[in-house]
Amino acid sequence: MAVTKHHQQALETARALHQQRQHYANELAQLITDSMHALSMPHGQFTIDVKFDEHHLGADGADRIEFRVTTNPGQPMQPIAKVASGGELSRIALAIQVITARKMETPALIFDEVDVGISGPTAAVVGKLLRQLGESTQVMCVTHLPQVAGYGHQHYFVSKETDGAMTRAPNAPETHMQSLDKKARLQELARLLGGSEVTRNTLANAKELLAA
Repeated sequence: MAVTKHHQQALETARALHQQRQHYANELAQLITDSMHALSMPHGQFTIDVKFDEHHLGADGADRIEFRVTTNPGQPMQPIAKVASGGELSRIALAIQVITARKMETPALIFDEVDVGISGPTAAVVGKLLRQLGESTQVMCVTHLPQVAGYGHQHYFVSKETDGAMTRAPNAPETHMQSLDKKARLQELARLLGGSEVTRNTLANAKELLAA
């Protein structure tokens, strides 16, 4: 009898938690949708399905929660893992982390491919969001875009090497990471802006990025 009583109490608590989750799910989903639009996914929609299942009762309640998303017009809502590409997943994850950063304590976050398929103003938005997120936790981002790299507090140059020669071969045995000082960082941003050649114009643009 005691076990049944405690089980019913746990279910009642889980139902109350379920109601709170349903209440905030729509609000959070709309915030994420708005962020998706700002991150070069203009047709993106994000929903959070919260379903109560008393057979799923545990320490976190009795809800089955699923993130669903669509990124293209006419595409039905589907589980996020089945729809979003790697770059889209990174940007959606970035949006979620920025929105929830004040409520969570995550010591470090790593983003890869967050800049896939974006450029210009959208890249600047990503850079600003990453810097904003960096105010509350440590953030590392692998990027090829100067508009993103320019917002970092520190800059590392990552390269692969085989037999002393730089390479992008997938079987490269060594990966090197070098911390860049202020001068080297300026040169690297200028290189990203202009390709292999660093000019006065690209250096001037790099200085503007760092001053933003």
